[in-house]
Amino acid sequence: PPPPPPLFSSRRRHTRYSLQSRGLGDVYKRQGMCTTFLAYKIVDLLQKQKTEFLDFPRLIRFNPNIPWKTRGNGAVSIRIKTDNVSKVKNQIKNLVLKFSDTQNGANPGLVFFESNSIPSEFVNFSEMALWQLINRNKAKRFAKKNNIEFFYQGNGQGLVGAIGAIGYTFEDHTLELLSYRKKPKFGKERKISKESVKIMQEKTSPNTFNSFDTKKGRILITPHGPDPVFYGVRGENVDSLVYATKILKSNEKLDGYMIFKSNQGTGDHLKNELNFETMKPYASGKITGIVSNLPKITKGGHVFFKILSKNHEFWCAVYKPTGISTVASNLIKGDKILVGGGVRKASKNFPRIINLEFIEVIQLKKNISTTNPLCNKCNKKMKSKGKNQGFQCISCGKKSSKKTSIEISRKIQKQLYLPKISAHRHLTRPKQRLGKTNTASKFDKSLSWFCVYRN
Repeated sequence: PPPPPPLFSSRRRHTRYSLQSRGLGDVYKRQGMCTTFLAYKIVDLLQKQKTEFLDFPRLIRFNPNIPWKTRGNGAVSIRIKTDNVSKVKNQIKNLVLKFSDTQNGANPGLVFFESNSIPSEFVNFSEMALWQLINRNKAKRFAKKNNIEFFYQGNGQGLVGAIGAIGYTFEDHTLELLSYRKKPKFGKERKISKESVKIMQEKTSPNTFNSFDTKKGRILITPHGPDPVFYGVRGENVDSLVYATKILKSNEKLDGYMIFKSNQGTGDHLKNELNFETMKPYASGKITGIVSNLPKITKGGHVFFKILSKNHEFWCAVYKPTGISTVASNLIKGDKILVGGGVRKASKNFPRIINLEFIEVIQLKKNISTTNPLCNKCNKKMKSKGKNQGFQCISCGKKSSKKTSIEISRKIQKQLYLPKISAHRHLTRPKQRLGKTNTASKFDKSLSWFCVYRN
């Protein structure tokens, strides 16, 4: 995904520097690189020069449905205060050049912004990047119009995230501690004690989340590619994350860690309402509607159905790996639901479809079924005598003129249904964060959020 932006400033003015690197999906997988590692290297360089950091490095995840994004579609920003603005800019630019794998398709973007406040235009740009598709040329025009100092390689797609990270404002946030490997270990198998991850989750929950899937016995904190990240622990405060590192067990000697302030686990991308006008390819959002047909279950166990919203019908898809396909299959015509997800581009054979990330059942329609009447005497179902001729018990001859209505109990309830934990996206708000807003993470200028193991 795109990398996040950094920020710095002189004594009189704050300078925000934003760095975003977007490339082909497998660029970093082949070369063992990622944007957060570049941010880690930048912070290491700047802290040696006694730079003043004004906030946590920020890791912003943007619209996860962009087809050419990197895996997490993230951008990094760092806000600092410095007397050596020109020197710092050159150093950061050189690091971007050093760590960006442009030969294999990376499209890094870097933005510097010096100001005491963030203009509303930046905020609006960031909000759009959370749920819409933004053309890279629009980002270039935005940068020129607003006199932003920027640099990019490749096609400039990285500027979208770089500008977006500058303008992002936190209404809720989480923290993520990313622990990095030493270079000789890049691309090699990660070995971490499964039991230690399980214990860590038990001891730090609910201040950490999505670390271990207890149902599948699966570790969720380690990536699978050859990038420099050894593990990432998501949580609510610095102390819990640092405590988690002391519980986790591995024989591998790590390089260090850095804690990012992030919008992960906030459901940020699904806050906007989708409708007929905004239902554009790759858009993310939510929509309320009435189920308008009987759900169809395909051979692979995936479920497709339609909802009616404001006089327009929209197709929805729920894929089996999410673990909520069973919920979708038990919907009936007339159920009122709120759903959220990303819009899949229409093809020759299919219209635009919303790939669902959650289903909230608001109102359940009574499931009424009609059946042949029961003979009270014989306790047997009567047989039809023919069309419009009523029914008759074959044992005693008792007759009835109409069928009996029966209410079938529903297998789903009025509640929110989320994917199973192993199917969560970076931005998915987990159950333990429902109704929770974190606005008070205390930034510590002692650099407790950053550590390099010098030995």
